Order: sequence, then structure tokens, then C-alpha cells
Amino acid sequence: MEIALLYFDGCPNWNVTAAHLVALAAEFPDLTINHHRVETTREAERVGFRGSPSILLDGVDAFASPEDPVGLSCRLYQTPDGPAGSPTLDQLRNVITKA
Repeated sequence: MEIALLYFDGCPNWNVTAAHLVALAAEFPDLTINHHRVETTREAERVGFRGSPSILLDGVDAFASPEDPVGLSCRLYQTPDGPAGSPTLDQLRNVITKA
């Protein structure tokens, strides 16, 4: 499975997600993780970037809803502990397992 981590430089939360993905790569050796920095609003619109960090599993945003806005912004995820800037390790593990 290919996982793309989309982010922009102004968002501090993508580093947490990147660390979670490294941990998961140790559990799931078939994962390929790529980082993609989104640099412009135009590029955000072109790739359907719904905020930083975005996690694409084989090209599909695992956490997106159709009403989520597209653009250069930090993204919030609903976690068991409330809103956070990154999905939890368990949330990521669950979407990888289901994909």
C-alpha cells in the first residue's frame, strides 16, 4: 500500500503524523510512505488537499468528508481525546488495516 503524507511548511502537526507512519511501517512492511509538500493554493486545489496533514491511502484521503474545505490550512482530526492536529496512531492503524 502506498501512503502519501501531504503537508505544507507552515503546519507543525505533520511531523506527528510522519512519526506515526514510521511506527506503522515497522508493523506493516508492505507500506510505502511518501511525503508531498503542497506549496500553493493552486496545487492544493489540484490535488484536493484538505489541510495539513492529509493522509492518502493509495490515492484516497482516509479521513476526508465531502464538505471538508480544500486549501492551505492546518487540519483538525476528531480523536478519542477530542480535536487534534493529527490522527492517533490507533486511528491510522485502523484505516490501514481496513484499506
